Amino acid sequence: MKKRIGKQEAQVLAYAHMRKLQVVRTGDLHGPLGLTAPQERKVLSRLSRIARVWRGVYLVPPRLPLGGKWSPGEVLALDTLMAVLKSRCQVCGPNAFNRYGFDEQVPNCLYAYNNRLSGERSIGGVTLMLIKVAEKRLGDTETFRTPDGVAVAYGSRARTLVDAVYDWSRFNGIPRGYEWIRRELKARRTWRRGCDRLPRTTARHRSTGSAGARAARNARPPAPG
Repeated sequence: MKKRIGKQEAQVLAYAHMRKLQVVRTGDLHGPLGLTAPQERKVLSRLSRIARVWRGVYLVPPRLPLGGKWSPGEVLALDTLMAVLKSRCQVCGPNAFNRYGFDEQVPNCLYAYNNRLSGERSIGGVTLMLIKVAEKRLGDTETFRTPDGVAVAYGSRARTLVDAVYDWSRFNGIPRGYEWIRRELKARRTWRRGCDRLPRTTARHRSTGSAGARAARNARPPAPG
């Protein structure tokens, strides 16, 4: 059954759409809609057609959904949360494995390294698996765009191979990560501008003596011919 919304909830959505607001924050509705702070909190908490991102921050659908709950896309949810936290991030792990064709399994959540927050977080119907890392472990990315135009950074192909082994216990990366590295070296898919990016990426994003370092040191491209 379609869930009807009240007058104030309808006003919130209409105002956001009129102003083309994708993000609404606590306090934005006091003046325009004449709501008191308690009324605003009550309205925002009751609306199933918006998604709570963080305390006092909500994502609004670009158009009124036809009943039921609305959920943002994974990338939009991640991008909005990271903007609120003023954090850098990059998609990693199973999502990157799938994007580059290492693994055919499509994850049911979005994994991301960042420098602010760790743990599982739900935004609407989206589940984010956030992994806090040191600032120096972020980087070596490639940027893609979703069909609706949101830019998202993934670890590069070489970086994803390093993560598969460096973070093997989290991503179930051994032994399959070694096979991916051998396959990629053989096909020279990690080469850019005449050189292999994998050794340099490994040196930048691993710990001394880590499994990732040993994997890259021991892996060698096949002999010509």
